[in-house]
Amino acid sequence: MFVGLLRLTFHIPHARTLKDKRRVVLRFRDRVRARFDVSIAEVGAQDLLQRAVFGVGVVSAEAAVCDSVLDRVAHLAETQENAVLTDRSTEVMSVGDELHDGGPHGR
Repeated sequence: MFVGLLRLTFHIPHARTLKDKRRVVLRFRDRVRARFDVSIAEVGAQDLLQRAVFGVGVVSAEAAVCDSVLDRVAHLAETQENAVLTDRSTEVMSVGDELHDGGPHGR
């Protein structure tokens, strides 16, 4: 099993209130949820007006699938109208395979 994680950091230049920021954050989060089978949450900078940090997670039997899905989410992030993607980091890790004895149900 593979777990892919994507961290996205945005600058929201036109946010003057937390309500302005929240509109941008919710719109992006909802678009990602509607288009991709991933988990997404705002994971940092919640109290900063012009910054938003998201964590996106995906699980698959293949590392290439995790990479592909996270690349598509990152591409969507790059095309946001009201926010500028300032940082992106991706990590895909293998989980659990080395812990099992190879049997169908593990231990």
